[in-house]
Amino acid sequence: MSKKEATRQHILHTAFSLASREGLDSLTIGQLAKASEMSKSGLFSHFNSRENLQIAVLDYAGELFVERVIQPARLQRPESIEQKLRVLLTNWLAWNRSFQGSCMFLDAWTEHGDKEQSVQLRLKAVTKRWLNYLYRQLEQGKLQGEFVPTLDSWQCVYQLYGVYLSSHLFLSMELETDDHQRFWQGVDALFAQWRVPSFQ
Repeated sequence: MSKKEATRQHILHTAFSLASREGLDSLTIGQLAKASEMSKSGLFSHFNSRENLQIAVLDYAGELFVERVIQPARLQRPESIEQKLRVLLTNWLAWNRSFQGSCMFLDAWTEHGDKEQSVQLRLKAVTKRWLNYLYRQLEQGKLQGEFVPTLDSWQCVYQLYGVYLSSHLFLSMELETDDHQRFWQGVDALFAQWRVPSFQ
């Protein structure tokens, strides 16, 4: 890795940490310059604008998401798609709990949800990759005879995301346990509907 690339990674790591605590929308060149002990002009040479900085942080967060959520599930080589999905969901919850505030992706939707700007479009792309990955797992489960072949896989992704968001809300309201019992009860109910009888 070149010195320039190493510097950029340091900047993005610092920016990611700041955005994780205070939200992506609060991230500014000035704030980051102070936190990374760099000059504003030095940061501008890497990103040119606050918007480009925020987009770069979203891309960096997307890479970390793959590293922390998806890759460990691949390496474990679960015996079934349901087991793989449960590992993915466990990692997804851990990803959310790793933030000092709340999940950057969820906060960014709140902050930019009414604007069709570059940051919002990149956020959509990063989120859609995750949804597509979940969709492909469900389709694979159907192909392997594990899930009911008539399942609407996008509807299943919708249901999983709904359970995840509900758990996030209930946890913030202190209505969810630390081990996410409500979340897992919801997930168990979904898998019970999706499995073919021989996998019960």
